[in-house]
Amino acid sequence: MTTNNATKENINTWISQINVQYKAAVSVDCVIFGYDENHLRVLLLKSDMPPFEGKYSLLGDLVMPQENLDESAKRVLQQRTGLKDVFLEQVKTFSDVNRHPLGRVITTAYYSLVKLNDKLFKIEENNPNLKWKKLSTISDLAFDHNLILDTCIKQLRYRLREKPIGFVLLPKKFSLKQLQNLYEKVLDIELDKRNFRRKLKALDLLVDLNENQSDVNHRPAKLYTFDHKKYDHKRKKGFNFEL
Repeated sequence: MTTNNATKENINTWISQINVQYKAAVSVDCVIFGYDENHLRVLLLKSDMPPFEGKYSLLGDLVMPQENLDESAKRVLQQRTGLKDVFLEQVKTFSDVNRHPLGRVITTAYYSLVKLNDKLFKIEENNPNLKWKKLSTISDLAFDHNLILDTCIKQLRYRLREKPIGFVLLPKKFSLKQLQNLYEKVLDIELDKRNFRRKLKALDLLVDLNENQSDVNHRPAKLYTFDHKKYDHKRKKGFNFEL
């Protein structure tokens, strides 16, 4: 959990009161993954909290008295991106005694997936302390946020293999090359084209739209869409998504 100057004094007071009465405060931290068809990025906030001034951190906040954990994570996501109904998954709770410089703060980590567009990139323009950083360039984060980020990326990669969550990061109409590129970028591996497409065919969940790409400077590829209804039907019958 990090903050900004506008709310820092109130939060410090609140944490102090909680520590006196209950020995711990509760927060959420969100790893907001964004994909732009070239890179997997994470939305980070430049910290102003000693001793981490100037370092980037994940986005988070204390859980308000009227909220549960999921509601708090959704609030953080909406406040920072303006988005609702975004894929969001709870991953793990981090409770190291000395993880926060202000006292005992127990945090629950979430990750979310958003498809980056010009509007979301403008978040950086509206708040210079926010930055969509490439995952491959992130190193020294504030607090224990490197541990939280590493835990969430492992969970994302695991889920990507067993559930069709990756399709939320693609256009509604996509090529097989775009789909393979997504998996390679998120999993940080190189996939064999023939084997990848063989697995896709076996899943039988893509709809050939009988359309080709337009406005591209290469040979237009065929376009597909993911059949969510067919997936739900097959899942209820015990189907396992593996890609």
